[in-house]
Amino acid sequence: MVTLKIAKELGLIEEEFEKIQEILGRMPNFTELSIYSVMWSEHASYKNSISWLKTLPRSGKHIMVEAGEENAGMVDIGNGLACVFKIESHNHPSAIEPYQGAATGVGGINRDIFTMGARPIAQLNSLRFGDLNLDRTKWLIKGVVKGIGDYGNSFGVPVVGGELFFDKSYNTNPLVNAMSVGIVKNGESISAISKGTGNPVYIVGSATGKDGIHGATFASADLTKDSHEDLPSVQVGDPFAEKILLEATLELAKTNTMVGMQDMGAAGIICSTSEMSEKGGHGMYIDLDKVPLRQNDMVPFEILLSESQERMLIVIKKGQEAKAEAVLDKWDISYAIIGEVTDGDSLEFYQKGELVAKVPASTLVLGGGAPVYEREYKEPAYIQEIKKYHIDNVPVPEDMKEVAKAMLNNPNLVSRKWVSEQYDSMVQTGNIGTNFPADAAIVNIRGTNKALTLTTDCNSRYVYADAEIGTQIAVAEAARNIVCSGGEPMAITNCLNFGNPYNPEVYWQFVGAIKGMTKACKKFETPVTGGNVSFYNQTVLEEGTEPIYPTPVIGMLGIIKNKNNIMTTGFNDKGDIIFMLGKNRNDISSSEYLNSYHKITKSPAPYFDINEEYKLQKVITKLIKKRLIRSAHDISDGGLFISLVESAMVYDFGFDITSEVGIRPDAFLFGEAQSRVIVSITPNKEAQFVDFLAEQDIPFHSLGHVTKGELRIDDVSYGFIKDVKKCYDNSLQSIVEK
Repeated sequence: MVTLKIAKELGLIEEEFEKIQEILGRMPNFTELSIYSVMWSEHASYKNSISWLKTLPRSGKHIMVEAGEENAGMVDIGNGLACVFKIESHNHPSAIEPYQGAATGVGGINRDIFTMGARPIAQLNSLRFGDLNLDRTKWLIKGVVKGIGDYGNSFGVPVVGGELFFDKSYNTNPLVNAMSVGIVKNGESISAISKGTGNPVYIVGSATGKDGIHGATFASADLTKDSHEDLPSVQVGDPFAEKILLEATLELAKTNTMVGMQDMGAAGIICSTSEMSEKGGHGMYIDLDKVPLRQNDMVPFEILLSESQERMLIVIKKGQEAKAEAVLDKWDISYAIIGEVTDGDSLEFYQKGELVAKVPASTLVLGGGAPVYEREYKEPAYIQEIKKYHIDNVPVPEDMKEVAKAMLNNPNLVSRKWVSEQYDSMVQTGNIGTNFPADAAIVNIRGTNKALTLTTDCNSRYVYADAEIGTQIAVAEAARNIVCSGGEPMAITNCLNFGNPYNPEVYWQFVGAIKGMTKACKKFETPVTGGNVSFYNQTVLEEGTEPIYPTPVIGMLGIIKNKNNIMTTGFNDKGDIIFMLGKNRNDISSSEYLNSYHKITKSPAPYFDINEEYKLQKVITKLIKKRLIRSAHDISDGGLFISLVESAMVYDFGFDITSEVGIRPDAFLFGEAQSRVIVSITPNKEAQFVDFLAEQDIPFHSLGHVTKGELRIDDVSYGFIKDVKKCYDNSLQSIVEK
């Protein structure tokens, strides 16, 4: 007997339980209640976020598929090609089983891409972990990195970029955000739709097991000390099975036998059947006895809600079964006809000849009958502490060399080599960025003179300090990285990681982030193509809850229309002149330096003016096209010093610079005021370079020049590049493996 108590145990509230009864006109059975519990979970329905998500800019001149229309966004990149891309989270599973949690996150996001008929060509990830001195953090990062590497390497898609950040707010709840990018010819994409009464419904790929049941519900609740008991909610991945599924479905798509296809991610069969049916305005009849199972004792709700990996739901045109099955047989992939498309809106599931569940498809999906809530929000109490901050209360260190050494050993600033070397970055041989290090990943578009440029960005410390400004900076930095690589920003996907939406202070952060993203995306003409909302990222402690830093990760796509415009971060020759575009400021707010060296965690977001940023990026684009600069690297985490070191290390050069009069030395070297880029030029182009910039009405000044290998600031030696590079490259590994 279904009761309110059972409904609450499944994550539903009383109001929702009553609405289900109203929809069905009766009391639901347990299977039906389970269906609504996953489909109305935050993870599947976005019930606490959709009202704000709809305010994001979603249309633009390059957009072919707007947010919410398909599994991923699709952007026209010219030459008869489209780019399909998306980022999603797998945070909760990774928190309790890091290897499989991360691996299946990679598998799931790649399926979103090839479900649409696109071949995945690149992956990125954005990772957040807690205090790296904790054994648990070391266990988590080792498991997550190995999970990403093992799955991606076996599946055969290169990891071309990403980010890694450590802060104690992520101690028990890491963030694992995975992004996948694919290419498809215009007109050959596949829709996640079901229509045509009598058309057969196939399940293709792996058999269905008990792994991942109620995974969507698990992802829509707080992590607690007992969350390890939900381990069955973590899926188990098989990258080799996914590779066969990829090839089989892409070949099947070319046979013109397919009506639509949907991968089985969160909520499994029930999610795929309901979303495809609602989109096509039809229903489905499904015989659960026809579903290939790993265990014989599975009951209806387990079959419907299982999140077993490497599965697709495909609707084939009636009469084309033999042609479709010939392709599947060729790839020796498992498949079964489990039902057919019906008239109306009803999903009917049978087992052993009995109707075990009957629900209207339209009441389950986003934008249909799923509930939508407007949550209360208020400014967090800690904002008042931030307002008390003043730079004059922060002492200037006597020895800048000591600070520089600390920064070069800071896990948030050093090389990610220990991580990236566990990923295959060269499979498919399309990763140009390996030979031309740039601010963003660069991936070749075969058969053209173009390349994609890709990045993931978010400084969550900035967002914590000021949600609206911090998120504007995340979008701006992503665009800046694209531009400094020689590209033009086109569109974004986002992964919005926050705490509990029922906490008004957390929801205030979320609302501010949406407002900031909206403003920045409109300014940089980068519409939002879709993404993921991940709430409940926090741990319930005895003394209360501890949310993560608000982390709205931006995955941005750009296009390099002429590969001759690819721009490296690296200094090229001794004697080249180093300039900084933008304006230095006495600002160390929310910097890594202020946080880690002075242990001051409450300060405003760094200086940012969106109009200055936009103007700077336009100038950088012109400089690259005019061939006036040899390198470009934005100034971000760690400030000017870290950016200079990163540019010097690419080709083993050094630098000799002079600080700016009137700017605090720590602000000059380690401040993170935005809208600044360092470039290098050949001496014979200095006059042309200066004349051009003078016409652009943009601040700039000469910092110094490139040297053979020594790092000098104000005539003081900060060491030699070979020694600095050794420290920079090995610091992270030495901490993790200690």
